Amino acid sequence: MAYQQQQGPPDQNFLWGVFQRVDKDRSGQISTQELGQALSNGTWNPFNPETVRLMIGMFDRDSSGTINFQEFSSLWKYVTDWQNCFRGFDRDNSGSIDKNELQQALTAFGYRLSDSFYSLLVRKFDRQGRGVIVFDDFIQCCVVLQTLTAAFRQHDTNQSGWITIGYEQFLSLVFNVKA
Repeated sequence: MAYQQQQGPPDQNFLWGVFQRVDKDRSGQISTQELGQALSNGTWNPFNPETVRLMIGMFDRDSSGTINFQEFSSLWKYVTDWQNCFRGFDRDNSGSIDKNELQQALTAFGYRLSDSFYSLLVRKFDRQGRGVIVFDDFIQCCVVLQTLTAAFRQHDTNQSGWITIGYEQFLSLVFNVKA
């Protein structure tokens, strides 16, 4: 499924056609497997299954494990917005984000992190071992970072950037994160 840059919201008839092509079993729902087969990350490799699972989880409002047409419409906009964001920070048009481009992106999102942490993020989200992050892994990186930040902020009541928690609290915080 190629995402095309469009002006304004996509036409519902167009989206319905895309939805029907992705819904291979004609169930009226799109599974993680169907969505994963339909998405393209621009590298000729399969879309990251973990990113697909995260996105289905984010848009599956009825907790069915699949997404219906309305949920798919929201997901389409989400992926298109991420694609535009990714292209904006892929300054050299390589189809991937290097450490410097990732730092520029996350700084624009309001994060202030160390150089060594950006290196850690690239190592963590670079599935291909090339020292760069491709589109689907970029989405996963940003979603995980946003989710962990939200969980941290629940304990950072005075917004100091520091929290004091016990080990079991920490484990509960990490294991309860929906990412």
